[in-house]
Amino acid sequence: MEKDKENFDLKNAINATTVNVEKETINRLGSAAKEHIVAYSGVDNETGKVLNRSLKDISNSKINPKYEQQNYRQQAGFSAEIKETARENAERIKEGKSTRVTRTDDIGRVNDPLYDHVELDEYGNIIEGSGSQMKFVGKNPTECLNKLISEKYQKYRDNNVSFEVPSDYYDDIQQKIDIKVDKLEQQKRVAQNRGNSRLVDKHQKEIDELKKVKKNMKKSHVSNKEAMEARKSPRLSTAKDIHKLSHEAGIEGAKSGALIGGGIATITNVVDIINGKKDLDDAVEDIAKTTGKSALTGYVATYGSVALKATMQNSSLSIVRSLSSTGLPGAIVSTAISSVSALGDFINGKIDGIELLTRVGKNGMATATSMAYGAVGQMLIPIPVAGAIIGSFVGYTLTTMMYGGLMKAMNEAKLAREERIRVEKECKEVIRAIRAYRKEMNEYMDRYLNDYRKVFNNAFLDIKTALSIGNIDGCIDGFNQITCKLGGHVEFNNMEEFNKRMKDSSPFIL
Repeated sequence: MEKDKENFDLKNAINATTVNVEKETINRLGSAAKEHIVAYSGVDNETGKVLNRSLKDISNSKINPKYEQQNYRQQAGFSAEIKETARENAERIKEGKSTRVTRTDDIGRVNDPLYDHVELDEYGNIIEGSGSQMKFVGKNPTECLNKLISEKYQKYRDNNVSFEVPSDYYDDIQQKIDIKVDKLEQQKRVAQNRGNSRLVDKHQKEIDELKKVKKNMKKSHVSNKEAMEARKSPRLSTAKDIHKLSHEAGIEGAKSGALIGGGIATITNVVDIINGKKDLDDAVEDIAKTTGKSALTGYVATYGSVALKATMQNSSLSIVRSLSSTGLPGAIVSTAISSVSALGDFINGKIDGIELLTRVGKNGMATATSMAYGAVGQMLIPIPVAGAIIGSFVGYTLTTMMYGGLMKAMNEAKLAREERIRVEKECKEVIRAIRAYRKEMNEYMDRYLNDYRKVFNNAFLDIKTALSIGNIDGCIDGFNQITCKLGGHVEFNNMEEFNKRMKDSSPFIL
């Protein structure tokens, strides 16, 4: 039991340290993900800005049955403008750039005659010459090009306006322009040989127009399919973008988790070998397992932290927005992961509410202190990652020891009478709340969950086993057991189906 307890603490220490090391990544990608929440909702609570239209607004636009496809394509074009803004700004945040892109509609220039987008400097001023026009037109690249070089679009070419075209059209249009230019060059040479200066000038003008379109053309961050998905299923479209950023953070978290967990496991196992507690084979196996589990936990922790950071950063409550810039999002997710086994024991009736609060409280207290010590460690040891790792681990160890000491002191009957009176007085209200909570939880368990204990027990066992061997499909299966038992709809059964579901434009069934 004591050995299991030590291993549990080590795992939590590695988890908290990983999240702390990846704090900058979580903050940066979380801020990027927030742009997609703003695009969906139409409200940026951080800046107080309200968009002229949001993805959610456009999805509720009316459709004329007689012109259904035409209406959808037109509205998808508006969705593409918003999607382009969010993705471009997210990319700039990831790269640490201070400039931003905005729709002209969102700065009071509704239906601007030339531009859909302009760039803003770090002070919010429009950067001269940065305007661009999005053109999600035509049923194919050929139709799109024909519109771009048409008389109707002459005003854009005359003003050297940049065209942003669908990402799936861009390469084909560029190729078609080259083919047209080569053909016109041949025709121009023939006209020159015949001495037809009027026809030469005509061909040269067409060549110049095509080259100008090619030079000013930009590939949008959005494809036609993605634009239509944003119009018809904006929540799914937004979830996919946040998933990509969270996945990117998760990969970095997995790398850090493997590095930290593997490093700590190597040190502890070398000591065990020297002390004769383990042989080489067992040590190698333990290092491999710890490294794998640490990588998986690091992925989950940083993945979840990015999504939570984005949500908190765009909260309507200023205090929540302020906390989003701290290590709180990571601490919350880290504590939740650390407390999975405690929650499982509680649901399975192995512990009561007080024991649950004790174990969760320990995890939360240690995680928070670990992050604080990590920040101090990074300042005292200004070596990337190293200072944060050492500081976090020291903080976690000290807090665990302190928490254990406090719990032991509270349970010892030999406390001095005066000290015990003081402790009891200070804890009176907390104890009353804990007892009420325990009673409420026990009643809830008896009333609703008795029939579910067996399913939950099996599910948590499967999840625990899957986590121990790094089996993501096993984790998904465990969670699906609980979902089905509670009457929910399972959208995917493994990681492959999850990835396919993320690419599917049909809405989630919640």
